[in-house]
Amino acid sequence: MPPLLRSLRLLGDESRLRMLRLLSREELSVAELQEILGMGQSRISMALSQLRQSELVELRKVGQKSLYRFTGDETVLEILRQSAREIPESATDDDALRLILTKRKDKMRAYFDELAGRFGRHYVPGRSWKGLAEMLLKLLPPMVIADLGAGEGTLSLLLAQRAERVIAVDNSEKMVAYGREAARKAGVANIEYRVGDLEELPLADASVDLALFSQSLHHALHPPDAIREAARILKPGGRVAILDLRRHGLEEARELYADLWLGFTEVELLGFLKQARFRDAELSVVHREEAAPHFETILAIGQK
Repeated sequence: MPPLLRSLRLLGDESRLRMLRLLSREELSVAELQEILGMGQSRISMALSQLRQSELVELRKVGQKSLYRFTGDETVLEILRQSAREIPESATDDDALRLILTKRKDKMRAYFDELAGRFGRHYVPGRSWKGLAEMLLKLLPPMVIADLGAGEGTLSLLLAQRAERVIAVDNSEKMVAYGREAARKAGVANIEYRVGDLEELPLADASVDLALFSQSLHHALHPPDAIREAARILKPGGRVAILDLRRHGLEEARELYADLWLGFTEVELLGFLKQARFRDAELSVVHREEAAPHFETILAIGQK
């Protein structure tokens, strides 16, 4: 079969088209393609083998890592460009690719962090995360902040040091009562505690500057609806910040912590933000626990 006809035959498969679209933009490993496309390793490896035989991709070794890259001509590139408009998963693939590239940068930064300053890395007199958090909070401009799923209100009390006003929302009346009492004892007057659901917030439209979900989104019955509610209460230009667990497999968390969701993937959080029309989204893994089950925390930020 002539090379052109063989190439066209391969391009008749949607999964191979998606794969080539990604490889035309960036060199990727099999594992990275798995993460983006959600396909099994054997299926991806077979497709890559076929694409290599037709000289549409080539393999490049980087140390112990194998990376695949696109080697097709302009005719194939034009087909890939046109296919993007017809393949429903194209936008999700593009988002996932951006996240993969962000992870690469994070991994590289973590590697150099590990090399630098080994002495005193785990202990430096006078340095603590609480101290750093207090410093950063003092540098925030005065804002109206909604702490959504505030629980006992520990974070709300910290934010109140600098905020113009903090509105702490939780669906537990006992949690709200505890938070109110803690604020009273601390002499903090710029916190208001309200009983309410994350998906039906007791706040007016466009009334806050910053909406926070700190380890609370995985308790929402419908997380996308909670994000849309955050968008509703934010002023134009306001921001949402989500700190939550990365998707994990600890089923016991449903009973231990009353979790409805076992965390979220970066792609899922990005999708929630896009559905709620947030722009300039930023996502990164900001913490990895050393002890089992090795929970990871994702920070996601978007602007209205």
